[in-house]
Amino acid sequence: MKFKLIATIAIFSATVSGCDQFAAIFKPKPDIKFAPYSASYNTKPDLADVEHRLPISAKELEKVTPEYLATLDQEQLDQIYARLSAGPIPDGAFDGQILFAKGSTGKFRAAEIIGGLKGLTAQLGVRKLDIAGETLWKGKVFYRDQRILRNRIEDLAVLKPIIDDPASLQKISVDGRDAWLLFPAKLYCGQSLLDGRRESIIIDYTFSDELPGYHERPDFLAGRRGLQVRDEIRMIRPGFYLGRAYGDRAFLLNFTLYNKSLDKAGHDAFLIGQTPEDCWVGTQQHIVTRAN
Repeated sequence: MKFKLIATIAIFSATVSGCDQFAAIFKPKPDIKFAPYSASYNTKPDLADVEHRLPISAKELEKVTPEYLATLDQEQLDQIYARLSAGPIPDGAFDGQILFAKGSTGKFRAAEIIGGLKGLTAQLGVRKLDIAGETLWKGKVFYRDQRILRNRIEDLAVLKPIIDDPASLQKISVDGRDAWLLFPAKLYCGQSLLDGRRESIIIDYTFSDELPGYHERPDFLAGRRGLQVRDEIRMIRPGFYLGRAYGDRAFLLNFTLYNKSLDKAGHDAFLIGQTPEDCWVGTQQHIVTRAN
């Protein structure tokens, strides 16, 4: 009787919220193994050895969700990231989500990590700067052919004190949601700051002021006169990427990027190991066992 009640509630919730939510309720949890470690840094395992002994299969990566990743601590996220390759450079709009590791403070403390931003904290306030950082990660649009990325910002309220001309900002609509396109970045393959054995896809804001459509205020916030942001991402599966954000080369946070249609379109090729790689995969064999 109890099971029937739970099932009824789940079905009702799916009817209200859509089939995707219903599917997420019953999505099996991936069985990903991790090398042992403790709080002491000298116990951190060698990432190459982790991949050699504990490769992640395509079948397990197929089960990974942002909700699952949110249950992991930073070392576990690092171990997963190191066992991924870059995959294809994305194209189009992706939904972004900040991923705070289990046991972290759950705060975006960029101003404190970098040590102040030449008066920016006086304009926005530290708490507002935290909110601005969180807003930065709501979504991204990749322009693969141009090797450029722009961020989707759905609410300009926090950034208003540093926006010169809001009417001049470019807008886009994704899935019926309007957003401003801000914070351009250069897009290329480059060495990971965590795992240098193979390349990651780099989203580099350092020289964003050289890109077309750049607006000094607020785009400087992510560039060389601001947070000096440099993201790197690797593919969990087509349409789904795990990312790491750095400010002035100091690690800030994890994030995920997801495009449902690309995830679906690349599913079959991914399971048989035929997803293309745009970046250098390194000299050490990248081990992702195929699904049976």
